[in-house]
Amino acid sequence: MVRGERRGFSLLELLITIVIVSVLLVVAIDKLLVLRFEAERTAVQTVIGALRSALYIEFAGAAARSELKRMDGAPGGNPMSYLSEKPDGYIGEFYGPDPAVFEPGTWYFDLRAHALVYVVRFPQQFVTSLQGPPRLRLAVEPDYDDLDRNGRFDPGRDPLRGLKLVALEPFYWKHEGRQEK
Repeated sequence: MVRGERRGFSLLELLITIVIVSVLLVVAIDKLLVLRFEAERTAVQTVIGALRSALYIEFAGAAARSELKRMDGAPGGNPMSYLSEKPDGYIGEFYGPDPAVFEPGTWYFDLRAHALVYVVRFPQQFVTSLQGPPRLRLAVEPDYDDLDRNGRFDPGRDPLRGLKLVALEPFYWKHEGRQEK
C-alpha cells in the first residue's frame, strides 16, 4: 500500500455523516407525527361530514314523502344509523359506558347521554374540556322554529326545519388553531 492512498472514511467524515443523517431522521420523524395527527383529524372530519350529509338526506327524504312527523324522534338518536356503511372503529351502542375502556380511535354511541363519542387516538394535538380520555361527543339536535319560545323542541308543536349534528363540548386540534363548530 502506498503511503498517500486513503481507504474508507476518516473519523471526521464519518462523524459529519452521522450528524447529517441524524438531523434528517429527526426532521422526517417530526413530519410523520404531524401527518399522523393530520390523518386522524381529517378522518374524524370526514365521518362528521358524512353524518351531517346523512341527516340532511334523511330529513329531505322524509319531507319529500310528507313524513316529517317520523323525524320528531330523530333528535337524540344515533346518527350512525343513517349511514349505509359504518366507519372503521365504530363498535356500536352502549348504555353509559366508561370511556376509558375503549381503545383510542373508537367510535361508539352512548345511549344514556344520547351522544356519539369518538375516543381520540393521538391526543397530543387535541384539546377538549372533558375530563378523562380525550374524546369528542356529538349529538343530533333539531333545527326548528320555537313557536312558543320556551327554548326547547316540542314535537308536534314546533315545526322541524332539519337536523343538525353538534359538538356537546368545544374541541379542536392544536395545529388547526380553531374550534370545531
